[in-house]
Amino acid sequence: MSRCASVLLQTVLFLLIGESCIAQYVPTDSMRFTQWNPGLNAVGGIPIRQSIYRTLSPGGADNTDTIQAALDACPPGMVVQLTAGSFLVNNYLLISKNITLRGAGVGLTILRKTNGAHINVDTAASYEPIIIIGPGRWPGPDESTAQDLSSDGKKGAMSATVKDGGGFAAGQFVLLDELSGATWQPDRLGRGSIWASNDYRVVWQFHNPGLGFDDPLVAGTPTQGDAASWFCRQDRPITEIKEVASVSGQTINFTTPLHTEYRTARIAQLTRYTNAGNGGVHVTYAGVEDLTTTGASSGAIQFECAAYCWAKNVEVTLTLGDAIGLNNSFRCEIRDSYIHDAVWAQPGGAGYNISIGGGSSEILFENNVSVRANKVMVARCAGAGSVFGYNYVDDGYINTIGGWIEIGLNASHMVGPHHVLFEGNYGFNWDSDHTHGNSTYLTVFRNWLRGTRARFTNPLTGQLIDDTQDNGPKRCIGATAYSSWMTFVGNVLGAQGEMGGWHYESTGPGAMGQPAIWLLGWDDVSPQPYDSVTVGTEIRDGNWDWVQSRQSWHNSSPVNLQSSLYLKSKPAFFGTNAWPWVDPSSGQVGVLPAKARFDMLTSLGGHSTALPLAAELSQNYPNPFNPGTTIRYELPRASHVRLIVFDVLGREVRTLVNTFEQAGRHEATFNAQNVSSGTYFYRLEAGGSVETRKLTVVK
Repeated sequence: MSRCASVLLQTVLFLLIGESCIAQYVPTDSMRFTQWNPGLNAVGGIPIRQSIYRTLSPGGADNTDTIQAALDACPPGMVVQLTAGSFLVNNYLLISKNITLRGAGVGLTILRKTNGAHINVDTAASYEPIIIIGPGRWPGPDESTAQDLSSDGKKGAMSATVKDGGGFAAGQFVLLDELSGATWQPDRLGRGSIWASNDYRVVWQFHNPGLGFDDPLVAGTPTQGDAASWFCRQDRPITEIKEVASVSGQTINFTTPLHTEYRTARIAQLTRYTNAGNGGVHVTYAGVEDLTTTGASSGAIQFECAAYCWAKNVEVTLTLGDAIGLNNSFRCEIRDSYIHDAVWAQPGGAGYNISIGGGSSEILFENNVSVRANKVMVARCAGAGSVFGYNYVDDGYINTIGGWIEIGLNASHMVGPHHVLFEGNYGFNWDSDHTHGNSTYLTVFRNWLRGTRARFTNPLTGQLIDDTQDNGPKRCIGATAYSSWMTFVGNVLGAQGEMGGWHYESTGPGAMGQPAIWLLGWDDVSPQPYDSVTVGTEIRDGNWDWVQSRQSWHNSSPVNLQSSLYLKSKPAFFGTNAWPWVDPSSGQVGVLPAKARFDMLTSLGGHSTALPLAAELSQNYPNPFNPGTTIRYELPRASHVRLIVFDVLGREVRTLVNTFEQAGRHEATFNAQNVSSGTYFYRLEAGGSVETRKLTVVK
């Protein structure tokens, strides 16, 4: 045995090639890692389609029917091309076959919904997406086809054996899941009992005695209540979608391995998607490219029972609900896109940039920007085998509590997510929340997690949010109670010269008030109890932090880390930039292309907006005022601009701007000399965006 292998055998796997010793970090707990080969990587990437079926230009009225007719008639493998311009789409477009909807470019082709989301408004006249890729609005698995497994499905296995293999066929996409096995267990946070499996792999947000923040659940086998089926089949939050490769009698063979185990003791089942009921047969190889959506009110781009589908080089902005959502989907891909500015940044689903649910598996999110929403991403009963790689995420917030530093990178928020990889991202933090139950077996590898958000303006209040002030909780990596078996390896935590007053680790009551590199086992409900068992399940190795200014190994001896856990070589979008871009041995970081792309539109390292990708309206100054005030706004591209002032009854008081203007910063003056005291509103309409703010005249 080689010298280095004898030292590190307990924690790493060695491949001996001649006399060289190549180390790959592999935890001794085989449950932690899986095969990550997500998205369209396994099939050669996103297809480049060049055959145009029809080219459409915007009309004067609602363009939904015209575009939908072209989509319906488009032959497989071809493109419906949209020219530059603003298309009114007040009903959703359905892409239900293997075609591409392509625009002329981000900011050039704009799909605009005017009866949906509006900035700083938490309701909409019409709750609909702009685009759905899938067979319909709410497809799902066919419960009548569920088959019990006849033997346990082992992690890493390429097949499962069912009691009756009839009806299963190659090419199908199927749902594999098991009951939670929950009963009343001691609550490690000291709140009586909690509804959980005996191994705490599944922990619902449900207590005895009940607490005010419990989910609507009813104790029983299976677990009853609405929350037990919000994002999964009833009481089956541990789940994943598989593609059937072949069938041999009662053995169903898959194209990819099982990411976790599925046990007959938990009545593990395999369920098909059929055309019965809502219809759930998966749509394959459909894509959306090179366009902007604005004003969606229930998911701008939704993948519903989609497989090998994609969104590429899209901008999604000013959305209520999820901006991009994936449910019951397999090996889809979101890449090179910009998702930003939820209109109502509140928990409860009002402002999430990215959401995966309903067992969605092996999804790839790569080279995207996700900023300025309540949650930059969430996962709910989904995520197995998925990768969130080389994205820039920042400025998660609550618009009514700007000082609260939201959860950043995560695969959590509803019980069940497992085996998601986070690699090469920039985030203001990584955390795992248990708002609606726990997540397990997530891996965080070679990310830069800064601990604070970039400065930005809260659109609701007009106030600057600045985490150098007394905001919190400040953490680089957090994991709330019951977020177990997490693996944190090779990350850079914090920023050089910015960690004054920070601790290496903060635990127990009051921990939220202490800025820390590590905030593990925490809970935000008074008296902020602490789950030490969760902390004991986490692996923390090879991470550099800027409190200690060194690399730390908690669970193993030092080893040189591999470049990637899912890529075989440097990705093309890095160009001439160094990869890996995060060096945990020195704390140094290079260029992340997604962040560089974002920084091109910003100044001061991303801490103040220079040119947004949607028109932005600033709060007037001074305010209140008499008689004059200045209104500033910014345009990402040349467009027709209308800026008007109106009263509380909606009557127009003054038109300040009504002309075509170039991209950049602009301002207008409102002289209220002949206007009565009171509250008024001013509205900016530009490039498909509409934004309204309030001003006050005092005489």
